[in-house]
Amino acid sequence: MQLNLKQLEAFVWVADLQSFRGAAVRLGTTQPNISARIAGLESALGTVLMTRDAGSVQLTTKGRDLLTHARRVLNATDALVAAADQKALIDGTLRLGVTEMIVHTWLRDYLRRLKTTYPRLSVELTVDLSVNLEIMLAERRIDLAIQNGPFTRLVTGEIDLGAYALIWVASPELGLPPVAGLDDLAAHPILSHARDTHLFAQVAAHFSGAKVLARLVPSSNLAACLHMTIDGMGVASLPEAMVSDALARGDLVQVGYGWTPEPLHFYARYDVMRTARIVADAADVAAAAARAFDNKV
Repeated sequence: MQLNLKQLEAFVWVADLQSFRGAAVRLGTTQPNISARIAGLESALGTVLMTRDAGSVQLTTKGRDLLTHARRVLNATDALVAAADQKALIDGTLRLGVTEMIVHTWLRDYLRRLKTTYPRLSVELTVDLSVNLEIMLAERRIDLAIQNGPFTRLVTGEIDLGAYALIWVASPELGLPPVAGLDDLAAHPILSHARDTHLFAQVAAHFSGAKVLARLVPSSNLAACLHMTIDGMGVASLPEAMVSDALARGDLVQVGYGWTPEPLHFYARYDVMRTARIVADAADVAAAAARAFDNKV
């Protein structure tokens, strides 16, 4: 019998993505190579693992039975490397999804920690809204999502990374009082995150419930929202950790107001059953980076 780990890896990814092309992209090879690996595995095992019809992939009954065993073999290989404490042997690509808030706080430190721990690991980074990262994670387009709740989909792996409070800020040029009322804020555009974010929903609900005419200006880019606030284009409720430098420079001032949106609560989320051990380890490294950042601020 001749089979190898590359064949098992191809089998697992084709089964999970239901696509030979998707598995090829994920494993950094070509579709013919994936087909050859599956054919070689089927020949070695003497059975048909999957069928292809009009672009769709379906596991046979035997394929479904053997998929669990293939995962165990790959996981055992990861465990062997971990037990030998040879993290430098681990290569491949980690598909990481993060929200913009992480980019502006501890992402750089996190990537450095990953590089130190796993020098041969490549990181393919996606920065997007949490709602989009949740979809990508479910569809296995990313392995690990560092994102803020609330969530609509359950995952089997989740590490609490802590919460970040939001505060109201404005350019000193606007002349807002240190303690502002509803009319003071509503006199200016209310700058906020994108419409399909929980933050925007909270801000919109607050001003709608107060029956005060307020102009909400959403932005899919938090950095742009921050710069617009600095330039006096409106007031905004932003993560304190993200605006601390601008406050220290005097580019922004904190505005006291009786209500703020809920803190942004972040988690490292992944699929325990269908991802390699390195993904869980990368989530632990994220927790360490988050703690280090919190201890500094």
